[in-house]
Amino acid sequence: MNGISAWAAAAINFFLDNKQPGIYTKVCDDVTFTIHCSADSLWVLAKWTKGGSIAFRTAYSPDSGLSIRSQRETDNGIKFFLNAVIGDITVDIQFPIDTNTSLRYTITLKPATNLLIPFWPRDIVIPGSNSKSDNTAGDIKVKQVGTRSGMVYFSMTKPKSGSVLYLQNLTALNNYCRQTETSAGETVGGEWPELGFRLPPALNKPLQTGKEVIISDTIVVFDKAIPAKEADMVVQYLNMLAQAYLQLPKPDTRYQDWPDALEKGLHDLIESPGCWSQVAGHSYFNAYVSDYVTPPEIMVQLAVLLPLIDYVEWSGKKMDITKDIREALPTFYDDKLKTIMRWLPAAADKLEGEEEQKEPLTMDSWYLHHPLLNLSRLALKSDKVAEKLFLDSIEYAIKVAHHFKYEWPVFYKMDTLEVIKAETIPGKGGEHDVPGLYAHVMLQAHELTGQKRFLNEAEIAAKKLQGSGFDLFYQANNTTFSAGALLRLFKITGKKVYKELSYLCLANVFKNVKLWECDYGYGKNFPSFFCLFPLNDAPYTAVYEEQEVFCALHDYLKHAEGEEILPSITLLVAEYIKYLVDRAIYYYPTMLPKEMLSDEVKIGEVDAKLWIALEDLHDGWEKSGEVGQEVYGAGNAFGILPRHYLQVPNEHFMIYVDYPTASFTASKGKPVDFIILGDSRLICRLVMVKMDDKKLPAFTVTANGQKVEVKGKTTKKGNIEYTLNGGQSVSISWH
Repeated sequence: MNGISAWAAAAINFFLDNKQPGIYTKVCDDVTFTIHCSADSLWVLAKWTKGGSIAFRTAYSPDSGLSIRSQRETDNGIKFFLNAVIGDITVDIQFPIDTNTSLRYTITLKPATNLLIPFWPRDIVIPGSNSKSDNTAGDIKVKQVGTRSGMVYFSMTKPKSGSVLYLQNLTALNNYCRQTETSAGETVGGEWPELGFRLPPALNKPLQTGKEVIISDTIVVFDKAIPAKEADMVVQYLNMLAQAYLQLPKPDTRYQDWPDALEKGLHDLIESPGCWSQVAGHSYFNAYVSDYVTPPEIMVQLAVLLPLIDYVEWSGKKMDITKDIREALPTFYDDKLKTIMRWLPAAADKLEGEEEQKEPLTMDSWYLHHPLLNLSRLALKSDKVAEKLFLDSIEYAIKVAHHFKYEWPVFYKMDTLEVIKAETIPGKGGEHDVPGLYAHVMLQAHELTGQKRFLNEAEIAAKKLQGSGFDLFYQANNTTFSAGALLRLFKITGKKVYKELSYLCLANVFKNVKLWECDYGYGKNFPSFFCLFPLNDAPYTAVYEEQEVFCALHDYLKHAEGEEILPSITLLVAEYIKYLVDRAIYYYPTMLPKEMLSDEVKIGEVDAKLWIALEDLHDGWEKSGEVGQEVYGAGNAFGILPRHYLQVPNEHFMIYVDYPTASFTASKGKPVDFIILGDSRLICRLVMVKMDDKKLPAFTVTANGQKVEVKGKTTKKGNIEYTLNGGQSVSISWH
């Protein structure tokens, strides 16, 4: 039994035996909503038909003094105008009619004085009955960490009533955070029976007298089901998240000139001495600009090489840089251990052990499998050197998997397999998503060789993910790679459990995103809506993990073609991709004002003139780039062009779509046809992009076979932009 605050105790007492008269009632499916006004709060009491109740505190006035000045019904709810000691409060309560059972309330405060707010109670209280909170029990599955989405997902298990996904639109809090110089991070959470949002304490900078400010914008989705199985919980979470997302105000996107960014980035990648090291006659990418202390890593070489090859195949251009990196790959192989190594053996003696993993024979579990995955991708493109390295190393990877019984620690010794660090956090276990990454490697080996034993290995490892719940996520890219591998495994075996586990991986990914736009402090200089954090507890977003997740989600959609996939996944994946191609360009320091770049850099140095991405973007009050300028994040632009710029033979334009697409067909002189993926209730951008100084032809764009033409708008640069919906077939002709 958790203790409760005095504010929660007072609220529970107010709802004692549910005898308080309501001033407004709304019945929605399995939930009845009743509005009540106490001396200090305006409440929305949600009561399930099964008996459980949840009280949502909307307006709040410390030390009582709250009264209703007036109220009026709206199309979908009711609006209250209240007097309070702290100022005038407006509460807009809505019951959206185009969704399942849901509630939304937006609260605006007009302070009566310059107002400091040292404390604010959370806005969810579970009243129970007989004034005893231990008459209720709940299972809190997800809550906000750092500056991730302002979310709580929970089920009421006593009495068995249903489940709730609560999402605070933290974008609406920007004005509050600007005035008070506070952060929207760690504002949504709590413990049973006191949950939800509370204002960040404003201790030094007050809200200004007479200036209206939104202090809460809340979306709540209800479901009468309490999932008994992990697979049911995952489906419920994804569906409820998608439903809340549809109600969430979303920022506009812009067309970014990615071809130009790619050319600048390629030039700086090749020409900047800070990107390269020379060892024993070979050239290697540094992990970070001007990091000459750390020896070359195989993951870094392949993380840049594979996107470069994607771009070469798409563009038809030749790049000597890919030849140089390919030639150096065998230097990472250790004949004694019969495996590739993380650190270049010829330079491993430069490691000084300042970090746990910076020892010659220390392996971070995912670091073994990620390069193997990329080597297998090269091998499947008929690269014989990569194929030999991959197959010569695969038995070592299997030996390690068997030794650890498919449950990998964080760090281990490569020669003895001695565990150096077993758990990420005491009691939390090791790298939980590595079984999925290992399964991906084994599926690649199966595809390459046809040997069934690799498929068996993939199945054994995949089943280790069962029961992980929302603790599966260790590193974003690896969790997303795992999702694709599990979907492939489902298609090969027909076993539903693997599709369900792929959903589990994606649910973990979407738990770690930021569904709000930070527009305070330095945050006003770059978009951040729907960004993804690289680790469970990472305080910043990172370019390398994001660009790999972006590519992995595209691959997931390709694997999903012809399969029945959860619509909420299609919706969320397409939206993440759309927002990434808008905001990922701001990882380049050239796009940011110098004053927001960190004065101190952990690794190497940051050259603000280089088109080499920063590793880290932070909350709006913190400077960015403190980790370093990430050479192995250079795949950013090289991954975007082949996936979002559709080439038309012998024409001087390209077709850009910020949503993922499929079934693109183009031939000389004929209309172009393709399918835009995603959800038809949401929009995306299509741009006819000029490739030279010639004027674009006249285009006719139609969707879903309709005769009505979609109208475009010509931009200052001469491109033509169109707005379309997801889930449409598109046809484009021109003359």
